Amino acid sequence: MNAVAHPDARPDLHRPGVGAVLVSTWRVGTPERQRAAVDAVRKAWESREWPDLGLLSYSIYAGTDGNTLLHYSQWTAEQAYEDFVRTYRDDRNAEIDAAVPGIERVELRRYAPIHRSAVLGTTGTGELPGVVAIVEADFDGPDAGRRRAWVDTVFTALDEDAALRPGTGATAVHFHLATDGGRVLNHAAWESERAHEEWLADESREAGAWARVHRYPGLVGSRVKRYTPALSLSAGV
Repeated sequence: MNAVAHPDARPDLHRPGVGAVLVSTWRVGTPERQRAAVDAVRKAWESREWPDLGLLSYSIYAGTDGNTLLHYSQWTAEQAYEDFVRTYRDDRNAEIDAAVPGIERVELRRYAPIHRSAVLGTTGTGELPGVVAIVEADFDGPDAGRRRAWVDTVFTALDEDAALRPGTGATAVHFHLATDGGRVLNHAAWESERAHEEWLADESREAGAWARVHRYPGLVGSRVKRYTPALSLSAGV
């Protein structure tokens, strides 16, 4: 079976059978190199057999900063990823690096399947949301119970937003808990980059439930980057 690209370039975040999610970041430098790197990945994968049934999907998001690429892959288990690294990864990376020299592979993190998610609204046009905000929140230890409680606090704040500031432009949120440390990843869909920027600039969020989110005990830092879907691959039938 060869790789097949999905027309909307998006993974099914609730795909059955997912036991592990791997998220990595590349820096490539410019929008032109972003496009070239995505094209090189597609060529390297579509020209080869799909590596293992333990890999369910492999997707790439292009940063709106014109520099970064986020890789989101779904696996049946972390061991399936280890088998891929040992057997299949090097020749693909060599082809990609030959096409786009100088890629900086910044970080790879391991996550459990989605812990909690919610649909918050729709674009009203029947179209898919235009941007994905990836929020990474780091805690001072791997305590999963505390991280789950923090996610619950975020949901309380989202409910407050829905009551006080309806129509913010957020359409869905999906939370992963890291298995290799104290991180929580929020994969949040928005109607547009502008809607997300305006929401971040709303100073009223500094009070109430959002204040508790930002000052939660043990939270040591967070960052957010915006991306657009660029490529999503899975095994052909």
